[in-house]
Amino acid sequence: MSDKTPTFPDFDFAAGELLLINKPYKWTSFDVVGKIRNSLKPLKLKVGHAGTLDPLATGLLIICTGKLTKQIDTFQAEEKEYTGTMILGATTPSFDMETKVDAEFPTDHLTEEEIYNNTAQFTGDIEQYPPAHSAVKVNGERLYVKARLGEEVELRKRYVTVSEFEITRIALPEVDFRIVCSKGTYIRSLISDFGLALNNGAYLSKLTRTRSGNFLLSNAYEVADLVQYLRNKREIAAASSE
Repeated sequence: MSDKTPTFPDFDFAAGELLLINKPYKWTSFDVVGKIRNSLKPLKLKVGHAGTLDPLATGLLIICTGKLTKQIDTFQAEEKEYTGTMILGATTPSFDMETKVDAEFPTDHLTEEEIYNNTAQFTGDIEQYPPAHSAVKVNGERLYVKARLGEEVELRKRYVTVSEFEITRIALPEVDFRIVCSKGTYIRSLISDFGLALNNGAYLSKLTRTRSGNFLLSNAYEVADLVQYLRNKREIAAASSE
């Protein structure tokens, strides 16, 4: 829970609310939805999220309730902004820290100029393949289920738009970045491809979604704060009805 107690509006969840949530590390997007849905009981409301975040990612998750869930696709289609850190000189099967390093490469020959210039080929309209360890469904089954079972999966390329790819810090093997991209962009795949383009390797070690459309992470609630507020309000309502 945050040190500063936030101020909450007078929510009308049935009519529909859009909640900006800072998704915690290692939580799934569905974990957040479930936590909020449970805190709204005994109300039986639809609760959904607009734009999945991987468990190892943090940052802005848009939650819709009630009638506003009908607009989830609209919110999900908005442009996204991310900041994060990649590790150059190594790869993992999942393209992030979910799996262990499977190959290592020297990085002492890489120059900062090469790293900065490498972003150019990954801006604009590009094609990419989703990671094998992803939530994409193939024949009704999520890829990460097959990957964790050691089964081969057929990856289908998709076309996305990266409008900005900025390197913000280089301290090899760590490289920090900021990316602005379209819906459906896999940052893990982008970072893996970035390493390959340097004739090297790279995997994602940290990722935070900072913006979705016009909604900012700086305006998001912590899950624990919101849940505690809703529980307190429910307890007060129950006590007043006795």
